[in-house]
Amino acid sequence: MAALLTMVILVGLGEKMAERFLPLYLMALGGGALSVGLLNGLDNLLSALYSFPGGYASDKLGYKRALALFNVIAMAGYAVVIAVPSWQAVILGAVLFISWTAISLPATMDMVATVLPRHKRTMGVSLHSLVRRVPMALGPVIGGALIGVYGEIAGMRLAFSVAFVLAGVSLALQQKLIVGERHSSPAPRLGPSRGSSLLNRPLRNLLVADILVRFCEQIPYAFVVIWCVSVNGITPVQFGLLTTVEMATAMLVYIPVAYLADRSTKKPFVLATFAFFTVFPLMLLLARSFWLMIIAFTVRGLKEFGEPTRKALIMDLAPEDRKAATFGFYYLVRDIVVSIAAFGGALLWDPAAAAELAASLKVGQALVPFFESVASPATNFIVASACGLTGTLYFALFGKDLGRAATKPDSA
Repeated sequence: MAALLTMVILVGLGEKMAERFLPLYLMALGGGALSVGLLNGLDNLLSALYSFPGGYASDKLGYKRALALFNVIAMAGYAVVIAVPSWQAVILGAVLFISWTAISLPATMDMVATVLPRHKRTMGVSLHSLVRRVPMALGPVIGGALIGVYGEIAGMRLAFSVAFVLAGVSLALQQKLIVGERHSSPAPRLGPSRGSSLLNRPLRNLLVADILVRFCEQIPYAFVVIWCVSVNGITPVQFGLLTTVEMATAMLVYIPVAYLADRSTKKPFVLATFAFFTVFPLMLLLARSFWLMIIAFTVRGLKEFGEPTRKALIMDLAPEDRKAATFGFYYLVRDIVVSIAAFGGALLWDPAAAAELAASLKVGQALVPFFESVASPATNFIVASACGLTGTLYFALFGKDLGRAATKPDSA
């Protein structure tokens, strides 16, 4: 566990130094709004595609070898971005370096579910989430400072260079420190078509609500930094501080919420999380100054209120010998669907993006006038909140509260 948490900090610090500013980097390299939407869509789609084989690899190979493999792939992605300063290379590199997050989450959840009893899993997931937020809070500040000193292009390449080094150090420490790894029996053959059998009705209802709420998150996600920096004149350093406010808020609520969730019902905490997701785009739309954005990003940090609870619920419901695969399949389905929203965010943000997409694909010309008439940052934020509200109401009506049952050793 010490080795795993060290990896989370080192790899996460390098990743967040660069990843949060990728939209600005793409724009600086001449990619345009469509490339930003493409990056965000690929982030969701490829993370989804990696999640199921990532969970399967954890069950099949063990988390040590799986994490080592994906660490190497992530380093290859960083190397591509460092070596070739073009927006196409950034997209190609992202295909590789986002794989570390995709593989690490099922493997980590498998580890937590293995070593902790059910009534302690929310706390275990919360502690992991807490550690993850340390690099998420510090990374953007360092990345913003590098951009401020060296410029958007040189600063970003330097940030990726640091990310490459930290990932290498993490790989070395992982191989040295993780010993006596649990070896499971060989995982049975299981493809996505059979993976659906792992999702029972409560998990399917949670999945539907989760997808709608992630639409709310991902439609504006890649454009948040553009709204703050390019539209409203916030400096990169200030944006890094806003991200720190978000992460610090999340870190403050993790432990007390986990304590309460492990001793009461889980549904209210998940509903609160969905509500904070829903409110953030509207608050950001109204925020035109740094101090108002601090309030908005505080709300964004509160969206983590019930996230560990939701993850713990997934693991409670998963079969005891297929937890990583179930978790991976859940994320496979969720992120494939949500990638549609991530791709579509550019069409709602910039009228020119719709025309550019239609021209490049030679389809959808009839829809271009519609997007040109409605596309704007306000449209992007409002549509996102509408999706979040729908998901929140769906879970309130159909979500099953299994918090108390999950604390009993023999319940499923």
